[in-house]
Amino acid sequence: MVRTTISLAQLYEADYAQWLDEMIILLKQGDLSQLDQVHLLEELEALGRSERHAIASLTIQIMVHLLLYQYWEVERGCNANHWQVEILTFRTQLNLKLTKNLSNYLGQNLDSLYQKAHKIASLKAQITLPQQNLFTLAQVCDEDWLPEI
Repeated sequence: MVRTTISLAQLYEADYAQWLDEMIILLKQGDLSQLDQVHLLEELEALGRSERHAIASLTIQIMVHLLLYQYWEVERGCNANHWQVEILTFRTQLNLKLTKNLSNYLGQNLDSLYQKAHKIASLKAQITLPQQNLFTLAQVCDEDWLPEI
């Protein structure tokens, strides 16, 4: 039941966990008129940004390691197994988070994420890498795919 001694907006500032519980109760009851819409919208927008940031970060890490695996010949002998484990770990985390909407977001931003991965891998390996994105979204997400070396 919603507290009557303190407004939901005040509860948001005082006790976030309780505020969240109250929002959930109201949503389950279908009592939309009582919702703290301002703060609820802020939280939903922040959640969306957070999820997009998380999958973008994981995708960059996957592509960095794919580039190192494929092109850093001097280090491949010592590091290929480590890079494969990192790639699988990041892919597992990415695939656990992906929804249709987030997958669409990645597809639309894959080239710009590749540019970030390219910059990181180039700096780390001190080698010249292809400027144009080499990877499809399916390849980035496929836990069994590795580029040919």
